[in-house]
Amino acid sequence: MEPKPVFVGGRWITTKNVQVVKSPYDGREAGSCCLAGDQEMELALEAAARASNETPRLPTHLRSAICSDAAKAIASRSDDFADLITAETGKPIKLSRGEVGRAVITFQLAAEAAHDALGEVLPADAEARTEGYLALAVRVPRGPVAAISPFNFPLNLVAHKVAPALAAGCPIVLKPPPQAPLTSLLLAEVLEDCGIPGGFLSVLPCEVAVAERMVTDDRIRTLSFTGSAKVGWNLRNAADRKHVLLELGGNAAAIVHGDADLPWAVSRLAMGAFAHAGQVCISVQRIFVQDDIYDRFKDAFLEEAARVPTGDPWDPDTLVGPVIDSASADRVTAWVNEAEEAGSSVHSFGERQGNLLPLYVIDNASPSIRVSCEEVFGPVVALYRYSDFREALNEVNRGVYGLQAGIFTSDIGLAFEAVWRLDVGGVIVNDFPTFRVDSTPYGGTKDSGMGREGVRYAVEEMSEYRTVIFRGGLPTPQ
Repeated sequence: MEPKPVFVGGRWITTKNVQVVKSPYDGREAGSCCLAGDQEMELALEAAARASNETPRLPTHLRSAICSDAAKAIASRSDDFADLITAETGKPIKLSRGEVGRAVITFQLAAEAAHDALGEVLPADAEARTEGYLALAVRVPRGPVAAISPFNFPLNLVAHKVAPALAAGCPIVLKPPPQAPLTSLLLAEVLEDCGIPGGFLSVLPCEVAVAERMVTDDRIRTLSFTGSAKVGWNLRNAADRKHVLLELGGNAAAIVHGDADLPWAVSRLAMGAFAHAGQVCISVQRIFVQDDIYDRFKDAFLEEAARVPTGDPWDPDTLVGPVIDSASADRVTAWVNEAEEAGSSVHSFGERQGNLLPLYVIDNASPSIRVSCEEVFGPVVALYRYSDFREALNEVNRGVYGLQAGIFTSDIGLAFEAVWRLDVGGVIVNDFPTFRVDSTPYGGTKDSGMGREGVRYAVEEMSEYRTVIFRGGLPTPQ
């Protein structure tokens, strides 16, 4: 097959530089694509700026229709998308199919968000000098968006940037993940068929140096980045005066209190820790269990971990496939070895086979080692004891990340105490912190980022208020 061209403002352009994409599971070629250079990036930026200036506000019906048609088109090609996600990333096929279903919903939500009334009428006659004036606060698109997305959800996380931009009326220039660019290019093909106006979308697989141009270019008004904390905060500094959305890393924690539904907590936390080999920003990494039930929980959790289906991502029963590359596999292995050398008990399930890792459960982990305080992004989870509930909350808050946390309890008072005291962007009660609803605000505190995704909230981030005042809008006293 010929390499897939890059999509530049409505045109497919072939370049000399080509990237071959291979499966992290077995090295099989998933496809290839062209890489954009400085010239293609300049064309994309020009197209986005021109679209923003010439069509400052696309009609609501057009924005909604494109998003609605995109949802239907993705659903009609769900097998194509799911197969491509698994081929590029090694994500188990049943999880890939689930991701496609979520992307359909994300575009449906964007179709609805395009119709939302973004603005309000304000009382301008709050003082004598403004009698007879009428004020409006309307929301308008900020302008072109630069988007950078990661490999672990190569369709739905891209959808969470592209769909709100379309709903808000903002042109968008997307750098897809280098490990999985083909899924984004397939989405561009779908959106082209749905009638997206020229200039409103560019999808540019490219080197980092080329992508940095859109981060610093003054024609871009919003930067939306999902990825590592180190890269994200560096980009924020480089973005200067742009509006910046950062969805960064985490080391999600869960609290299992003594009154929890233990079988439910065990099954959900095992899935949250190991699904997609732990390569999820809100993957369960730390579990704090009350002393009274710790031993029972641990025994049950180890039994559950031993049953988790691991292996070939094309097997419909598999829950855990490979990590994305050998460097990631080596790093995860080194962190686990470090935990063991520090005195932790390490329970492993399976053997390493290339990028396919064992599942690791770490008992008695020190709070200072990397599996406790950094983002593992691998099939690793650590267990900790606690006696006092407030102590557990403090331990969850320890460290630099604050994306999401979970609590299992039948005590509504404790649940609300966790809601108010945990320094995170989301608290999930009686389910794992890996739970996300695409319509709700999503993002973190501290090093986990700034701003919120979730379609309606991303639309608000990509738009801004404009005040409009009419003289003679209201009658003055006679």
